[in-house]
Order: sequence, then structure tokens, then C-alpha cells
Amino acid sequence: MLLASLTLAAAGCRSNSRGDKAVIEFTQIPPTSPGGPDRVAYVRGRVHGVLPGQRIVLYAHAGSWWVQPLTDQPFTPVEPDGSWQNSTHLGTEYAALLVGPEYHPATTLDSLPSPGGSVIAVATATSQPLPPLEARTVHFSGYDWEARRIAGDRNGSPNTYDPANAWTDQNGFLHLRVSGTPKQWLCSEVIQTRSFGYGTYQFTLQDVSPMEPALALSLFTWDESAAGEPSRREVTIEFSRWGDPASKNGQFVVQPYYVPANVSRFEAPAGPITASFRWEPGKLFFQAVSVGRVAREARTIASHLFTSGVPTPGNERVRMHLCGFHYSKVPLQHEAEIVLEKFQYLP
Repeated sequence: MLLASLTLAAAGCRSNSRGDKAVIEFTQIPPTSPGGPDRVAYVRGRVHGVLPGQRIVLYAHAGSWWVQPLTDQPFTPVEPDGSWQNSTHLGTEYAALLVGPEYHPATTLDSLPSPGGSVIAVATATSQPLPPLEARTVHFSGYDWEARRIAGDRNGSPNTYDPANAWTDQNGFLHLRVSGTPKQWLCSEVIQTRSFGYGTYQFTLQDVSPMEPALALSLFTWDESAAGEPSRREVTIEFSRWGDPASKNGQFVVQPYYVPANVSRFEAPAGPITASFRWEPGKLFFQAVSVGRVAREARTIASHLFTSGVPTPGNERVRMHLCGFHYSKVPLQHEAEIVLEKFQYLP
């Protein structure tokens, strides 16, 4: 894994504290990278002299200091032996703050605070640059797609990817696979190499009904470069029960998902399905059709029109992603595979 074994021996670390009561050290530092919302790694360390109630706040530097791993999860607990660990998005430098229970982390900082008040100690570290990655291209439905290999945090948890888990067969169908064991799943994702903008996006899938409740398939647009766009221009068709066997297994989403009006759920039956969305200025129309072997057997199983929160085009790319849902009550138990027969874009 790219994330492992980058330690203080290969990196620089600076620490300062209020008096001599607490000192932070890094024991594993992620590689140095310009950063981005898709790249995550594990960071680990230890605190000497920590007091009850004190916690770690992590930051990664990418233009500014960004709190890690997520804005709504800014605290990293310190274990009884003084160790701590969490995931972080990659950056050019990393920081760990030991703070009191009353500390409220800022989402971004132009500069790190000095020890004082509720900030007990501050440590920064750098590591070796991220080695260049050799891209693997998958040809599907007349387009080139990049098979993902770098770690990411889709669905709010760190995921590891194996580019070999995405391939096409002799029929030209795309296979997305989750391999490994419950201790370490390897996910799959393919990323379109160009941006399309407004138009119709259509995905034809084989049967998704047997999916385990903890398995999640996402077909979506995403703009990695849209730092000022909280939704990252994400428009999503997803198939998952999100860990609840009693839940419906499909949904249409305009981000942010936590706004109830931005999600429309439905039940996808057994058999092939064509799911699509038509993206126009101020309007997104989603539809899911149960595909029969002859045209007269096709029937619409769900549709929804969104007219608020609709993003405008930018540098978004289509992505197809398969992985387990980390927060499921019943974790993913078995390897899994989904087959997409066709992707089509119409202006």
C-alpha cells in the first residue's frame, strides 16, 4: 500500500508545547502531495504528557491548513497509552494539535496556532513526495476510463483500491469488483477522462438486487478541482441498502445528501436496469427503468425531478464506484461484483 511505512526516518518533524508538560510526535507520516479531496492516507503518532479530556486535531496543508479527516469529524482520540491515529487527506505538510475539551477547531487556517489557552501542544511534519502512479486505462462503451489506484474516502470512510478490480469482458461489459476479506477490502472505481456537462447520462446494469446490504454502487459526477463548490458538482445514482436490509436499495441524489429534499429513494427489482439522469440548467430529471428482453417489457420503476440545488457544469467527470459501506451495522461479508453493460451520454 502507498500509505504504509513512511515514518520519521524519512521525514522532518517539529514540535512545540506549552511548557514541558506535553509533546506530540509522529510515528507514521503520509507522503507529501499537493492534496485533493480524493487522496487519503493514515497518520499516526503519540503524545507524552497528555491529560484526561485532551484530544488531537489534525490539519493537512494544501494552500491553507484544512482540518482532518472531515469537517464534521475534527477530533482524533488519544488512547490510554498515548497513541493516536486517523486518516487524513494528503497535503504538503501535516500538523497535530493537542487541545483541551473546550477547543473548537476551525475548518481552515492560514497559519497554525501557537501553544496557549486550549492549545496544549503543536507538531508539524513533512514526508517524502508521493511517487508517480502509472495509470491503467479501461475501455468501456467507446470511452477511456482511468481505473483508480489511490486511496480515497467515498461514503465517509477510508477506502483502498485495486485497479485490477475494474475490467471489461469479451462482450465489452464493465465489471467492478470488491476483493479481499472483511479485514481489508479492495474497492474499484473508474473515472471518465473527459467532462461532458449538460446532457443525458445513462447506465445499463445487470441485476443489482442480490447486493449485500453493506455493498454500495455509486454512479456519479464529481469535480475534484471545485474547491469552492461544497457539493463538488456531484449528481448521483446509487444502489445500496446502506447496511439496513429493510431499506430500499436505490436512490437519486443531488448533493448535499443530508438535505431531505435532495434524495429520492426507490426499490430496484431483480433483473437488468437502465438508470439515467437528464441534466439541464436548473433541472435534473432522474429515471430508473426495468429492462425487459424485448422493448414492450420495459417499465419505469422510479423517476424524480429536482429543481433546487442543481449544480452548473465545470470540470466534473463521470465515475463508477463499488465498495463496502463502512458504517453498516452488518459489515460486508463476501467479495462482490457488479456488471454494467453500457454507458451512454447524449448532449
